[in-house]
Amino acid sequence: MKKLFLLFALLSQTLCAQTTFKFGTATTPDGHTFEVDSRGFIIDKKPVIPVMGEIHYARVPQQDWRREIRKMKAGGITVVATYVFWIHHEPEEGRWDWSGNRNLRRFIEICGEEGMPVVLRVGPFCHGEVYQGGFPTWMVQKSIDDPKQYKLRSTAPGFLAATTILYNNIFAQVNGLQWKDGGPIVGMQLENECRGPWAYFTALKQIANKAGFDLPFYTRTGWPKLNGKEVFGEILPLYGDYADGFWDRSMKDMPGDYPKAFIMKDTRLSAVIATESLGANQSTEMERSDLSYPYFTCELGGGMMPAYHRRINISGKEIKPLAICKLGSGSNLPGYYMYHGGTNPYNPRHTMGETQATSVTNYNDMPYMSYDFQCPLGEMGQPLDEAFHSTRLLHQMLADWGDQLSQMDVDTLSEHYSRRGAFEFYNDYVRILNEEGQSYCTLRGLKVGAATIDWTTVEPFCQADGTIYFVEIPGKKPQLSINNKVYKAKPGKPFTAAGQTFCVLSREKAYTAFKIDGQLHYAQRGGILYKAGNTIVEEYWQTTPTSIQPTQTQAAAAPRAVQLGSQKVAAMPTNADFDKAAIYQLEDLESLANLEKLEGLEKLERLANLEKLEGLDNLERLERLDNPESYLKISYKGDAARIYADGQLIEDNFWNGKPMLVRLSDLIGKRVELRILPLSKDYPIYFQAPQRAQLDKAPGGLLLSLDSIELLTRNTLRVHREH
Repeated sequence: MKKLFLLFALLSQTLCAQTTFKFGTATTPDGHTFEVDSRGFIIDKKPVIPVMGEIHYARVPQQDWRREIRKMKAGGITVVATYVFWIHHEPEEGRWDWSGNRNLRRFIEICGEEGMPVVLRVGPFCHGEVYQGGFPTWMVQKSIDDPKQYKLRSTAPGFLAATTILYNNIFAQVNGLQWKDGGPIVGMQLENECRGPWAYFTALKQIANKAGFDLPFYTRTGWPKLNGKEVFGEILPLYGDYADGFWDRSMKDMPGDYPKAFIMKDTRLSAVIATESLGANQSTEMERSDLSYPYFTCELGGGMMPAYHRRINISGKEIKPLAICKLGSGSNLPGYYMYHGGTNPYNPRHTMGETQATSVTNYNDMPYMSYDFQCPLGEMGQPLDEAFHSTRLLHQMLADWGDQLSQMDVDTLSEHYSRRGAFEFYNDYVRILNEEGQSYCTLRGLKVGAATIDWTTVEPFCQADGTIYFVEIPGKKPQLSINNKVYKAKPGKPFTAAGQTFCVLSREKAYTAFKIDGQLHYAQRGGILYKAGNTIVEEYWQTTPTSIQPTQTQAAAAPRAVQLGSQKVAAMPTNADFDKAAIYQLEDLESLANLEKLEGLEKLERLANLEKLEGLDNLERLERLDNPESYLKISYKGDAARIYADGQLIEDNFWNGKPMLVRLSDLIGKRVELRILPLSKDYPIYFQAPQRAQLDKAPGGLLLSLDSIELLTRNTLRVHREH
């Protein structure tokens, strides 16, 4: 413990000294600034704690980009991070594709129009569970044929020349959209999960600068530890931590150091990221120079994919405790990977997901198409409610008080408790091991006007409507001590103390409360409220039964013999294996889509006549329901499932206990097949306890069933503000 406090004393001294970093232009043509000092970000001379969320534009339909960015903003995301996957844009040497879902420029323009700064993660190696880590096959082949000239992720001249062409082409797409041009691009990540040498990072930064990139900051992943010394101040190291990892080779719950992601700690490094490639014994000891950088994260686990060999099932309760532990440990940037899921581009030649069957980045078998990641906003933009709302409240607190928190050092630290000035952080939740634990932030000694908030048993939420709002903590009596007087708050009942109005919301009510233009508005259907121009929109999702009666056209063959792949973990089924699956034909989908549109219009009339939205003035009225967007929600049990439309693979899924989603629009008017492979209890695959129990109880140790096909519908209710 003495060593711990000495380290934080050193950290505090380091942070007090302003450090000059060697970055690019930080000022827009109209004088707005985006700067970095040794504590964190400073925007327009005000310290802030931004919240960064990852979304991959090429994995999301172009027509959905604006809506999904608005939903990310509603969740409290203030900076977008996105990978530029080389293989998505130059699948064949010299043939570039920036069209459709790959239209990087349009995606960046939309982010700018929605007021969202952007950090580009440009590689050349990205990983992101993409085929060959994002390297095009032609580049991989050159590295095999002539490693001296084309060794991947090195200073080999041929490889750097190819990387130069990549960076030049990326810059051509975003030219004029940098911060210095008045655009949204504020930063760039060079490479990913790389030990160096430092000369490689220097070469990448020089190539980027020569291409035309001139940005307020440049970053790299702070893991693994570098081989050799860096040149200080050239590239910011950003860190991460995960609640669990598909990449582990263990058949156990929470193996290795995963429980340590849920404690306050004096190190920024994690020992659990990419253990399949970096090893299970990664050092978490910090270099003194690293403590002179601000503590930022870029991969705080916003969910997790199920790999074929490790079927993780994320509940949504994991993400807030991770953020609380990082904030309590001194971080001034929660950066989530992923915040929004997606779908891989279709490729008729091979999967676009990572696989053991390639010569590089062959660590895990991932679905061909699905990249849902079980994060706050999933593959189709559907919210994982607990993850989305619990972090949204925390992010709003950072938006309203981050300028103060960012300047406060860690002055008390233990595994479950931390204090940074007037902010106290607590967590004893641990995924699977202590699911009943809690995670929260409270206040102690915060001054607001004439009021001093001595202490609270409730969480700070926001300042709106001239009121300071708090949220109940389950199991605690809601109380606030203000100017040495204790107030027993009743949820939803404002009270005044020292000339200031306070109000505590129940957690259920807070999950419907959104701060928009300085006021609280409440979602009436438990959905997401966001701004669309001058309109407030509520998006809500409904699940309804369908009359679909699948026709089984083929029974499943005997379970396949699962082999181990090149990385000595279970290898996923091949295309030929799915030819022996149980096959179901889905028909009459057109009538399903038409019925849903009709129901939406009828519902509009009822809403317009009978309902008034709480929190909106009398000049606001219901306008219309957008045409709903619908998805098939397929609940099944088995090893893996695929959906084909006219013979083309549309969606796939490795069973982890959750249903499979597929866009109805991809299926209408086509011959649709659902294929499900049986699951044997003898397969060398990790399942969590509830799924393992179902498998162990299955007759003959085999699990295969199609349980239901429901309709999941995204509805959008618009409410106009008339002037």
